[in-house]
Amino acid sequence: MGRKRSTGVAPATQADPAEDRRFVTALARGLELLRCFKPQDRWLAHQELARRTGLPQATVSRLSFTLTSLGYLRHRPDSGEYALSPAVLSLGFSVLTNFEVGRIARPFMETLAEHTQAAVSLGVRHDTSMVYVAHCRSTARLILGLDVGTRLPLAETAMGRAMWCCMAPGMRALLAQRLATLDPSSWPQRQGALKQAEQDYARRGYASSESEWESEIAAIGVGVDLGDGREPLALTVGGAAARLTGALLHENFAPALIQCGRDITAAIQAGDWSD
Repeated sequence: MGRKRSTGVAPATQADPAEDRRFVTALARGLELLRCFKPQDRWLAHQELARRTGLPQATVSRLSFTLTSLGYLRHRPDSGEYALSPAVLSLGFSVLTNFEVGRIARPFMETLAEHTQAAVSLGVRHDTSMVYVAHCRSTARLILGLDVGTRLPLAETAMGRAMWCCMAPGMRALLAQRLATLDPSSWPQRQGALKQAEQDYARRGYASSESEWESEIAAIGVGVDLGDGREPLALTVGGAAARLTGALLHENFAPALIQCGRDITAAIQAGDWSD
């Protein structure tokens, strides 16, 4: 009888990935910690995380600190509890979530669009861009011709700047590194604009972009951070820069935009659609 030729591949049942030199134990433990959270969980105590993972409490402390710093976990210092952050859901579930969020947000967006006679958009971050997941136009004749799926640069737009201002510091640092790597020559100017956006957002509650991305477009934006582990979004009002200037944009439209963001957040949090 002829000898069987070996394929050189061990049966999957005989291989232990943890024994492979390519296996990163720390990464595996971090993912295991994230998988502890069940659909019905909002906040879990440090001791509960250790119990569910079977890891030493010191290891859980290091992992939870790292994941919180990177924005994948939220932390309540007063109780020591942790919750999944929006960054986690953006890894896999953001598409389903964003479609449903867009459906719930649309009535509020339509009201805001008619009030401002401008375009109202809801978007999420994808790498260094923002992508529209919902868009409403007013009945005005001169209006932005953008629609769902439109991709905008993050650093130069009100939508992107609003998202930037709502990010966890760790995720913001990673994104800054990504932006600097992709375009080193433009990064100093973009970094300055983003720092200014942080100051503006802290002072007045919204970010703006006036004739910076496109010379004909002006917009203001707010973050829609639901605070329960879902993907954060950004809501904007935008239109022709020749019309959206000065007091009209900053004194009339801004309060309405901020309130619309709050109304959308409240409507989503009051719903039972996330189960």
